[in-house]
Order: sequence, then C-alpha cells, then structure tokens
Amino acid sequence: MDKEIFENFRENIEAADFENGIPEEYKNIPAETVEKLLADKKTITAAESVTAGLFQATIADVPHASDTFEGGYITYSDAMKEKMLSIPSKVINIHTVVSAPVAQQMAESTAVILGKDIGVGITGVAGPDPLEGSPVGTVFIGVYTKSENVVQVKEFHFEGSRNAVREKAVISAFVLVSKIA
Repeated sequence: MDKEIFENFRENIEAADFENGIPEEYKNIPAETVEKLLADKKTITAAESVTAGLFQATIADVPHASDTFEGGYITYSDAMKEKMLSIPSKVINIHTVVSAPVAQQMAESTAVILGKDIGVGITGVAGPDPLEGSPVGTVFIGVYTKSENVVQVKEFHFEGSRNAVREKAVISAFVLVSKIA
C-alpha cells in the first residue's frame, strides 16, 4: 500500500466516529476483501487478542467465506499467545503484549501453524484502562503473506469507546489484507 494513501486512511479511521456502528464508507470493506481473497484463491487465518474473534466473525459473515477461511485463534491472554502460537514469553516480556513484535509473531505463527496464505495478528488495548504503558486505543496489526514470507505491521491510535476501538481494528485489518495480500 502506498505510504501516503495508508497514512490518509490511518488518520481518517483513527478519528472516525464508530460510536453508532461502522460508518457507511467502511461497511463494504470486509466483503470486498473476502471477495478478493476468493477470486485470488488465497486462504486466510487470524490470531486475535483485542478483537477477541470479531475479525474472524466478520469474515464468516461473507457468503462463501468457508472457501477462504477455515478458522484461527483467539489468544486474549499472554499465556494463550505462548501456548497456542508458540510466542516466546521473552518477546512479550521485553516488548509488552501491545507491540509490533507480538503482532508480527501472531500473524506469522497463525499462518504457518495452520498452513494458510495470509495470517493476521491483532493486538492492542481497547480500554477502559491503559495496558502495560500503552494508552487506550493503541493497536498493532500484522499481516503475513506466505508468498513473500514477510510480515508487515502497522500501529494505530484509535479514538472512541472500547467497542469502537475493536471495530476500527477489524476494518483496518481488512484494509491491510486487501492492500498487502
């Protein structure tokens, strides 16, 4: 994704009002992304923390999603990230769970473990309180692509309620997948 286009998207979504649900201009992004994956015959999985399965549930809302998505992980606690995704506790202890290295490992691990083309890792803090020094609204999203064997991680600072932060993270993850995959 072109850096300027991404920065414009990031600024818009970080400040957007999601308090009454997903605004119209963002509503079609998940379906368009899943349809692109289907057309390209690519598979996707995810490891979610802050969004607690909302990203994967949104994929499943799209007709024929089962042709691209079979499942993934919800690793809400540090212990589950270590146990299910084999993320070393040292990585979490050094960088904190709300960090680019953890999002990177979540994205790569889920794709490698499950043998999928694309892996998404979403970690952050939705509130009401800061976590490990990270303010509410801080979210890191990693997207791993098997074809390039690379993970790209983006950092966001979302405004809004706990639910708004989670919904913004989900929409942002779909945008990253559509531009990177």
